[in-house]
Amino acid sequence: MTQRILIMGAAGRDFHNFNVHFRDNPNYQVVAFTATQIPDIEGRLYPPELAGKLYPEGIPIYAEARLSELIRQHQIDQVVFAYSDVSHDYVMHKASQVLIAGADFRLMGMGTTLVESTKPVVAVCAVRTGAGKSQTTRYICDVLQRMGKKMVVVRHPMPYGDLAAQAVQRFATYQDLDRYECTIEEREEYEPHIDRDIIVYAGVDYEAILRQAEAEADVVVWDGGNNDLPFYRPDLFIVVADPHRPGHEIRYHPGEANLRAADVVVINKVDTANLDGVTQVRDNVYALNPKAVLIEGASPIFVDHPEQIRNKRVLVIEDGPTLTHGEMTYGAGVVAANRFGAAELVDPRPYAVRSIAATFEKYPHIGSLLPAMGYGEQQMKDLEETINATDCDMVLSATPIDLRRLITIKHPIDRARYELQMIGRPTLEEVLQKFA
Repeated sequence: MTQRILIMGAAGRDFHNFNVHFRDNPNYQVVAFTATQIPDIEGRLYPPELAGKLYPEGIPIYAEARLSELIRQHQIDQVVFAYSDVSHDYVMHKASQVLIAGADFRLMGMGTTLVESTKPVVAVCAVRTGAGKSQTTRYICDVLQRMGKKMVVVRHPMPYGDLAAQAVQRFATYQDLDRYECTIEEREEYEPHIDRDIIVYAGVDYEAILRQAEAEADVVVWDGGNNDLPFYRPDLFIVVADPHRPGHEIRYHPGEANLRAADVVVINKVDTANLDGVTQVRDNVYALNPKAVLIEGASPIFVDHPEQIRNKRVLVIEDGPTLTHGEMTYGAGVVAANRFGAAELVDPRPYAVRSIAATFEKYPHIGSLLPAMGYGEQQMKDLEETINATDCDMVLSATPIDLRRLITIKHPIDRARYELQMIGRPTLEEVLQKFA
């Protein structure tokens, strides 16, 4: 009998699971997707161009708030949970909701969702959003470049626009970012690679993306998103842990699965974390994955003009996803502001407008920081208006990109950046040399 399926997602893992397991499979009928985490995803359609021959009209995407109603209305047999960076408690609460509505609850593992590559794959994932995947990926790319390897980075999906047009995206220049109308979140991940003359692929159909990327790479580097599992079978699996959130590496989905599967675990940010946090993470790695190579790293912060921060009332802008579903209450911007003598961290909440105000309401733990939310043109305008309305002496932006390329900021602005540095041995470079 054909199983009627609903896939719970956030415009990433959900589409991938469908593409590699359900598309063109007559044993299943995927009735709908539900969406959460990302603004304005619901109400769209997974297009027929991507859905395959069994879905000539595409597949509707609904808000996750309608989950129980949809299960009953469409007589769903099985609900597939397919998004990341949520607590184990959260997953089981959703499972309970699904079970009492009458459907089975399913998590899909790497055995059914990994795509095989013809080229070596180095995968970089994490136990939580904001652990330091991006700087780790940049470090790895720098090492591979010095070794004479031509690598292509394939980034975890962020398809927030026209899904059919975004099926396979290739980024080599800033003009490519403009052509695809990339959001702030996308640019934060792509621009640092482009600055290093590294080709970046992303999109929706990750098997098609891989086949195109393989044609111009010696090594494929999987640049993961949130704490999701990789989409490609890794030959070297590197997972980043965060001692600022000790214990999260065993309490969040699917970050714990990443930790258990890792060949290498990088405990990042040991320069700013306390010793107890580092020790707890180290002990958990030894307990769950004693065969993993354990590496420690630092994330030193660089500011262009630190003297301008002293005694100023500073508006700190941090990475959006790290503050929202990553649940961090500070980042590199706060560390830099405090280190260089800011008189005050200005609270932007009284000045927040529209979607930015809604973000603060949804994630009240953020407090007096401004997340660099920019999932579309209107939200970028909301961010711009919020920044310019805030009564401050200067802005300190800790996003990986220069926001002034996308929005007009009237206040004086400085940037806080950070890169991965190795602490002790072994180092990632030594591991990569052995791998190569």
